[in-house]
Amino acid sequence: MEEELPPPQSDLSSPNPSSSIDTTLQKKHQAMLDRLSNRHQSRQKTATTPTTIDSTASFLFKFTESKRSIESLLNNSPNTPDPTLLKSHLANISSSISSLEKLVAESSYFLPPYELRSSLKCIENLKQSLENLNSQLLPKKKFSFKNKSTSKPNPGNSNTNPIPPNPSHIPQSIRDSPGIRNKESQTLSKNFKNFKEIGEFTLSDLDSCEVKLIGCINALFVNKLRNCRVYTGPVIGSILLEEVENCVFVLASHQIRIHNAKGCDFYLRVRSRPIIEDCGGVRFAPYCLRYVGIEEDLTEAGLEEENESWGNVDDFKWLRAVKSPNWSVLEESERIGCVEIEGSGSIETEVEIEKV
Repeated sequence: MEEELPPPQSDLSSPNPSSSIDTTLQKKHQAMLDRLSNRHQSRQKTATTPTTIDSTASFLFKFTESKRSIESLLNNSPNTPDPTLLKSHLANISSSISSLEKLVAESSYFLPPYELRSSLKCIENLKQSLENLNSQLLPKKKFSFKNKSTSKPNPGNSNTNPIPPNPSHIPQSIRDSPGIRNKESQTLSKNFKNFKEIGEFTLSDLDSCEVKLIGCINALFVNKLRNCRVYTGPVIGSILLEEVENCVFVLASHQIRIHNAKGCDFYLRVRSRPIIEDCGGVRFAPYCLRYVGIEEDLTEAGLEEENESWGNVDDFKWLRAVKSPNWSVLEESERIGCVEIEGSGSIETEVEIEKV
C-alpha cells in the first residue's frame, strides 16, 4: 500500500518575497539620500568659499589698514603753533576718513550686516575723534558764510546776531556745520557752485519748508524735519537723516542712512543699499531732480550712472528672511515726476560755519 505523504508545511524561516523587496527598496532609498546629502554639502562648500568670503576678507584687510593709519595720524599731530600746518594735518585726516567711508559704501552690497554696522560705527568714532582733535589744536571761531554781504552790527546793541544755544543731544558735526536751521513755512535755496570748500551741510528743525540745494557738497545731515520737501544735488560722501516725518526727499549720494523716519518718500540715486532703522511707512523711488549743470555735478560726485540701488533697502531692525514691512517701492502712478529747480544762490537764513 502506497504511503500517503503529509501536506507541505510553510517554512517560517524562508524569506517573504514582499518583505525582501521592501528591504531592498529601503536600502536603495537610503543610499540615494546619502548621495544627495553629500552632493548638497559639496555644493554648499563650493558656493560659500570663493567670491563672498574672499571679497569680505579683502575689505576687512583694507579697512583695518586704513583705520590704523588714521588712528596714527590722530595720535601723532605736529607739535607746532603754526595754524597752516595744523589745518593741513586735519585736512589730511578728514580726507582719509572720507576715503574709508567711500570704501564701506562701495562694499556694502556684499558685506554681512554685522560687518557693515561695525564699519559704520568705527567711522563715526573716527569722525568724533577728529572733531575732538580739532577742538584741541585750533580755537573755535564763528563767521558768517553767505553770498551777499550783511549790514554791520549796531555797536549799541550787544544782542545783535546772537549765537543760538547748542543742545547737548545733537551730534557735534550737526551743531558745527553750516546749514539751515529753525525755519517754518519758507522756501529756501542755496547754490554751492561758488564755494569750493564746502564740507558738511545741515538741515535741522524745519517745519513745512521747501529746500533746494544746487551743486556738490561732501556730506549732508538732516535732523528733525516735518512736512518738508527737500531737493538736493549730489553729495560726494554720505547722507544721514534722523527724525523726519511726512517729508519728500530727492537725494543723490554714495551712502544714505535713515533713522526714525515716518511717512516719508525718498527719491534716491545711491551707490550702496539705503539703510533704514526704526522707520515706518517709508517709500522709495528713483532720483528725479533736474537743474542746469546737474549732469556735471553727478559726474564730479561719481554718481552719473543709475544702478537701481534705491530699491534694494536694508532694514537693520528687521532680521527675518521675508521683506521688511517698514518700507516699500513707491508706485509709478503716485510719484511726483521730474522736478526742475532753479537756484538764485541766496538763502533765507544766516549760515554759520566753524572756521578750521
